[in-house]
Amino acid sequence: MKKTNPFPLATTMIMVSGLIFSNGTSVAQNHEAPGLIKSEFIYDSAPFPKCHASTIEEIPGGLIAAWFGGTDEKDPDVGIWYSRKFNGKWSPPVLAADGIQYTGIDGIQHRHPTWNPVLFKPKTGPLMLFYKCGPTPDAWWGMLMTSVDNGSNWSLPRRLPEGIDGPVKNKPIQLEDGRILCGSSTEHDGWRLHMELTGDFGITWQRIGPLNPGKAQAIQPSLLTYRDGRMQLLARNKNGNGDLWQAWSTDNGASWSKLKSTGLPNPNSGTDAVTLKDGRQLLVYNHTHRRGPSPRGREMLNVAVSEDGKIWKSAMVLENTPHSEFSYPAVIQTQDDKVHITYTWNRTHIKHAVIDPEKLVLKKITDRRIVQ
Repeated sequence: MKKTNPFPLATTMIMVSGLIFSNGTSVAQNHEAPGLIKSEFIYDSAPFPKCHASTIEEIPGGLIAAWFGGTDEKDPDVGIWYSRKFNGKWSPPVLAADGIQYTGIDGIQHRHPTWNPVLFKPKTGPLMLFYKCGPTPDAWWGMLMTSVDNGSNWSLPRRLPEGIDGPVKNKPIQLEDGRILCGSSTEHDGWRLHMELTGDFGITWQRIGPLNPGKAQAIQPSLLTYRDGRMQLLARNKNGNGDLWQAWSTDNGASWSKLKSTGLPNPNSGTDAVTLKDGRQLLVYNHTHRRGPSPRGREMLNVAVSEDGKIWKSAMVLENTPHSEFSYPAVIQTQDDKVHITYTWNRTHIKHAVIDPEKLVLKKITDRRIVQ
């Protein structure tokens, strides 16, 4: 097994209290966000200046989160970092993987940026850490590491089969027969959605799709399930002033309906969603367009809830600050029924929010506007 150790925290970042929002209000003072238990930064300082694309998973006794960090997105020094939380405290960031590749008889070293880690703990088997490696999103390839001790140690990275990227941003779901269904996408031939299935923990794969062979361009699907057996995907729209896309499946993801709008805006930014234990669906997204008056783009990050995946209601505004970026959320529900969200905070930090879904106060969304 490959032992990973923390790098020295050589770069000092902005020191921020774990319970303070970007607008300066504490959790206790933020009366506009009922249901919010905690909002904190996973780290105060780190050996990298920029970060993005977090993921989170529950492990025995705690949590584990990962993200990519380095000089800047697309730079060769960008690696996959992670932190674990036990007894209420996050560990310092640890480097799990870099993009160093060795080729040729002389072992020539090439270093590529890494991208979009996805943590997933199957019902049985090791903790899985998927990520992408390569110069750009239209030329990257899928990678996988595993851990049998919940992230204390990681296996050596291995490349997924040709043409398989793994879950491209959001967590997979595990079907009743044990197979892992991953929402994936590619960008080398337009933005195309795929499903990828593995029944042996990432050794062999089946790809389904593309699901949007026409003009509709979408990537980075998240997967939701319903008690009647249906599935729903929600996907990012390439049109920055477009909508969040959706499609439905009645056969465990083998085939999907035509993409159509959810009626929610999408500023060309990643989202994530989770099926709650009570059967409701919870979505984390930017309720904005790319252009227009503020809030726009990634300046505001929102939570919405739906009973049926069709009518969504506003549940919370996590962040709303002009000229800022709050993006690429990841969301899970843990065994204690709490909802945990991680997201990019101004590309300098990863933020972690904890929500009690039973205490959310829902507001109508009409014509893409949240009714106060």
